[in-house]
Amino acid sequence: MGAILLKNITVNDSQKDILIDKGLICRIEPAGSCAHWQLAGDMEIMQCAGKVALPGFVNMHTHAGMSMMRGVGEDLVFHDWINKIWKIEEGIDSEYVYWATKVACLEMIRTGTTTFNDQYWYHSASIKAAEEMGIRIASGYDFLDRFDPEEAERQIAQCQLQTAAARDAGYRLTMYQLAFHAVYTVSERSLNWIRDYSEQNGLRLHIHLCETRKEVEDCKAAHGGLTPVEYFDSLGLLSPRVIAAHTLWLSPHDIEILAARGVHCVHNVNSNTKLASGYRFLYNELRDAGVNICIGTDGCGSSNNLDILEAMKTSAIFQKAWRDDPSALPLPELLDMATVNGAKALNFNGGRLAEGAVADIMIIDTDNTFFLSPAPFLANLVYSAHSDCIDSLICDGKFVMRHREIKGEREILNEARKVMSKISK
Repeated sequence: MGAILLKNITVNDSQKDILIDKGLICRIEPAGSCAHWQLAGDMEIMQCAGKVALPGFVNMHTHAGMSMMRGVGEDLVFHDWINKIWKIEEGIDSEYVYWATKVACLEMIRTGTTTFNDQYWYHSASIKAAEEMGIRIASGYDFLDRFDPEEAERQIAQCQLQTAAARDAGYRLTMYQLAFHAVYTVSERSLNWIRDYSEQNGLRLHIHLCETRKEVEDCKAAHGGLTPVEYFDSLGLLSPRVIAAHTLWLSPHDIEILAARGVHCVHNVNSNTKLASGYRFLYNELRDAGVNICIGTDGCGSSNNLDILEAMKTSAIFQKAWRDDPSALPLPELLDMATVNGAKALNFNGGRLAEGAVADIMIIDTDNTFFLSPAPFLANLVYSAHSDCIDSLICDGKFVMRHREIKGEREILNEARKVMSKISK
């Protein structure tokens, strides 16, 4: 892995030189300092005047294999939408998921994402695609037994085999974990097994939680008045290893439990609002309770794109609107949600520009209309610019996009078109 030198790049409003080697940020010093460094001969040097460095985005809830399902379930409420998606997914296989995930990676690279927390079928195909594209993926077996005892036993056996195979694969950029879909699709028998197996093997759990009002009401009816948070807590499922997507319909007691158990929560505003699941995400309440809050796009079947920058803007303006408070969700906290908070949830040393951190860096070109104002850089980036201002992207110390060019893009699009016949409408 060759070294990279970013010369004269803006970091926190100051001009810096950044030296990257062996996948890490080795040095960040005032611009011009590199003249005194002993540099390796096989170093790539990028002149970055007029450009700004930020940590790569961490998309904390995706279904990357749905990248070619955009627009197939429009103007439907959540439960009608998901039934349609399940019908469409009946024809998919590992080849489809492999190419669909590559399409998703293309989009995420273009929009500044270096790490994504995925949940989908044929996860080994998703992992292979992400590894080849050069960006980090957190993924693993996804449980959804629909309360069928025979299916539960089959999935338990599959999970054990696939988890063992993943350990032997020697992945460079994969963080292996487990997932289960939701309280309304997974039996208590499976939930208890998942709890024990994930704890014994030190695996994170990626789940959907309190996404809709109906989910909460149905759970209370089925489990003696317990909300999904309370029910999962009664089973001992909640811990700092849990990453919970949506967490939209929460009671004060739910928030106390999530904070006490160290659960990481993921806001998915575009999906939630588009499906009319809700918009009053309790950011302040969760933050003040001490919960680590991240941001995600959800899958393209509901949010239609994987652009974290767009999700950041929408998250902020909805918080300001429903709280009647323009100071809600300030820019520094918004950036943390999209970067370092996700790295914390996934337990890797990223999401920040600091010596010793992993070298996941986006390079933003400010030579355009969106930055022609004296406003703070983050204000212009989030509220004015679009993600096409992202010029280049580095993940794990390697360029995955240079000057908007991504290796292999045309082949990926051509192959993806061939497998689209596997999904029915």
